[in-house]
Amino acid sequence: MFHTMGFFFTLNGLAQGSTTVVMTEAAARAGLRGMLEAARRWEVTEIMAAPPVVLGMTKDGCRLSSLARVICGGAPLPGSVAEQFPRRFPHVDLCMGYGSTEAGGISLMIDREECSRIGSSGRIFHNVVAKIVDIVTGEPLSVGKKGELWVRGPSIMTGYVGDDEANEATFDSEGWLKTGDLCYIDQDGFLFVVDRLKELIKYKAYQVAPAELELVLQSLPEIVDAAVMPYPHEEAGEIPMALVVRQPGSKVTEAQVMEHVAKQVAPYKKVRKVLFVDSIPRSPAAKILRRQLKDHMQSCIVSRL
Repeated sequence: MFHTMGFFFTLNGLAQGSTTVVMTEAAARAGLRGMLEAARRWEVTEIMAAPPVVLGMTKDGCRLSSLARVICGGAPLPGSVAEQFPRRFPHVDLCMGYGSTEAGGISLMIDREECSRIGSSGRIFHNVVAKIVDIVTGEPLSVGKKGELWVRGPSIMTGYVGDDEANEATFDSEGWLKTGDLCYIDQDGFLFVVDRLKELIKYKAYQVAPAELELVLQSLPEIVDAAVMPYPHEEAGEIPMALVVRQPGSKVTEAQVMEHVAKQVAPYKKVRKVLFVDSIPRSPAAKILRRQLKDHMQSCIVSRL
């Protein structure tokens, strides 16, 4: 209930009079299997899940005949998982959504046609007005251009209590809330979230989004999980470094990982260091705990450039 998605859908269930199945502590300790068993027992038709749960469902041999829709949010879903899910559950809609505590729900996939837009977070909610602005000038950008997402509407918070400095930084003079997310909207109105602006890696004169590289890394079968962080570099300022969790028994090398990424991204986005780790620190909502990534870097030997 601490996560805005769980809180929102619980209230939504109360408002609509629908049955909501809440995991008990014992079932939660059983992890994915406990959740799937509860879904089977109560013939659940809709599940709200973070990306690791969707990945687990894709790999698990479960049969959920009543399930009609899975709503996923909280962190980017790897494209490979989004492509595999319909093959595993051909009659279940996988709907991506996007929002925040400050703004509530911002976008969501509604029907099967929208669910086919892999990489998107759906179309903007009704009662939410959105625009993409240049991260330097604040000027509105056209379709397909990447910039910061600003939103406005009745679902947006009125401000942080007793924190005028934070409010001044978060809202502009016309009441637009600055999400801090780098996004773009395509010609059909679908929103694509690239990354958090404060997470961008400054490589020479370019800005590199860690989340984009993480999705590319996770598409490599030998990789279980991955995170990208900036590494100080005298000439470039910062270079992208990948922290990688290999599949058990995998012998994939640093060179192979970097080559895999280099084939799919622009030259300035290439991963230039690789560090193999046992795990990636994540919150219960599946978001990477980026402040803890430095601990991994300091406790392990970094691969050569």
